[in-house]
Amino acid sequence: MAYPETFSGIAILDNKDYTHPKKVDFEPKVLGDHDVDLKVECCGVCGSDHHMACGAWGESAKPTVLGHEVIGTVVKLGPKCNTGLKIGDRVGVGAQAFACLECDRCKSDNEQYCRKCVWTIGAPYADGYSSKGGFGNYVRLHEHFAVPIPEGLDSATIAPLLCGGITVYSPLLRNGCGPDKKVGIMGIGGIGHMGIMLTKAMGAEVYAISRSNAKKDDSFKLGADHYIATKEEPDWATKYDDTLDLVIICAGSLTDIDFDILPKVMKVGGKIISIAAPDASEKLEINPFGLLGVSIANSGIGSVKEIKQLLQLAKEKDIKPWVEQVPMGEDALGQVFARMDKGDVRYRFTMVDYDKVF
Repeated sequence: MAYPETFSGIAILDNKDYTHPKKVDFEPKVLGDHDVDLKVECCGVCGSDHHMACGAWGESAKPTVLGHEVIGTVVKLGPKCNTGLKIGDRVGVGAQAFACLECDRCKSDNEQYCRKCVWTIGAPYADGYSSKGGFGNYVRLHEHFAVPIPEGLDSATIAPLLCGGITVYSPLLRNGCGPDKKVGIMGIGGIGHMGIMLTKAMGAEVYAISRSNAKKDDSFKLGADHYIATKEEPDWATKYDDTLDLVIICAGSLTDIDFDILPKVMKVGGKIISIAAPDASEKLEINPFGLLGVSIANSGIGSVKEIKQLLQLAKEKDIKPWVEQVPMGEDALGQVFARMDKGDVRYRFTMVDYDKVF
């Protein structure tokens, strides 16, 4: 069979009609010296996919082929690939498809903050090509961002670790999560539920923080040691005063978080790290006096080195995100986006059965 000159994907053609994606054929980017092609096996559905599908982050080049929690098989290598990847290797791809790999950020394992970063979905390369993701049959990207998947891990189950999982793991790792630490995971959803599992696996005491008690039972099943319902416990900040070393905010929006109250539960030197990527119109308001002794920051995805560490941790600690598998297709992906609108998922979707549609 001849190698395909065009790829296919289930694409967003109109942000206003994003629950009705369509199958399209498209030209892949020009094969670079260090590019690889993956035949996609499955792909997780991240909140960022939904944000881009509905236009919450603005317009993207059409057709927009989303999907950036990709697991697939290497089927083609550029002429200068040198990372040791081989045809037939199972690899994973997260939210990043390219970086310069030459700047100080890249050389210090911070390539996710490279000024020349290209995201896996809907982002422009230097030649103007808009990146296409894993809701298609093939993905082409720089070899550096194709991460080998350890044996023994189920593809559909661990796909969400490649974006959602690494996005919470990186700030946990970089801010001292471990034994003798008390760590809050705020927002128990697609990323937050993985945050609980990872925080526990790293040896910390886990405080699950949500608005109501609706996810209390789930949180304890996931490994939480404590549960705080901020809307149902008016005195929660007083009860947990001077308690937490670290809080990772995993909520999709920051509008319901009172940043005049949250710092009160932090120890001196405590850190509040947000990984939220909300609607572009949101603004953050903070009383600076409330941050005395406390720092607040934002974190984005993670490095390739950290993704490799995360996958190894998942293997060693048998970490399995709660995943609903959905056969890929136009109607199926549209229904997934519609259900995400309603919060109707516990807690992640992975699109599977690609061979039946492509």
